[in-house]
Amino acid sequence: MRVFGKRALRAAIDHGILVSFSRSVLMDGKRALEFHTRAEAALLHAGPDAALTRNSTLLLNGCTAADNAPIDLLVPYSSRVGDRSGLVAHRGRLDPADVEEVDGLRTVVVELALADLLTRGSRRSALACADQVLARVPAEAHAGFLDWVGMRIDERVDPRGRRQAHALLGLATGLPESPAESWTLLELVDGGLPPPVPQFPVTDLAGRVVYRLDFAWPDLRIAVEYDGYAAHLDRRGRDARRDEDLRRRGWIVIRADATDLHDPSRLIAGVRAAFARRGFAA
Repeated sequence: MRVFGKRALRAAIDHGILVSFSRSVLMDGKRALEFHTRAEAALLHAGPDAALTRNSTLLLNGCTAADNAPIDLLVPYSSRVGDRSGLVAHRGRLDPADVEEVDGLRTVVVELALADLLTRGSRRSALACADQVLARVPAEAHAGFLDWVGMRIDERVDPRGRRQAHALLGLATGLPESPAESWTLLELVDGGLPPPVPQFPVTDLAGRVVYRLDFAWPDLRIAVEYDGYAAHLDRRGRDARRDEDLRRRGWIVIRADATDLHDPSRLIAGVRAAFARRGFAA
């Protein structure tokens, strides 16, 4: 740790060695864009009664779908800390039992952060984070964890967003293999379609799993496969052979990609047409 005199401190700021987070907190200029540095600076700025929450807590706990900026802080109602560049202050009651330390940072527990994000955050980010958190929970504990998050939602003093939160929580399974798959699921449901089954196994006559479909309506043998760039680049030939084999097994396969997340109308229309072919309206 270096101790700066007033003149040396001014020189360090002028040369970008130190950069300002607030009037009372400076950061190492080389690390100023790093999440951990910004989160630590935000906590120093807000004082000992604050804790990371929402996206910031979830990011600390391995949710790549969580936004890394701005830093989300939970502060007491009496706090004078307000929103500023790179920081959003959420006011609420902070029970000491709901605070833990992760990677040296003071943060609320995961289920509380997730309940807050499901209630008031971006629906896409919230569902993707719920799936990523649930994927880290043992399968036998899924139901209990979902009930616990649901209780956290209902305990919120502010009732706004509860309906949204419970609806999103009801879609979380921990099965989508990427945030984009969680977003695709949300678009399918928002398009008025029945919720599909994520990661549905297709088996052969011997009961061996030959394929896992990203999303399926198994009773109708209709599937949606999401083509992520990294996963499907240079795989078009293999995917085409796979789709043809699935068709021989009686499946209708609709492929989706990132363009359908910007405008899902083509995808929704394709699934509705498949439902119609099976004699069902959707």
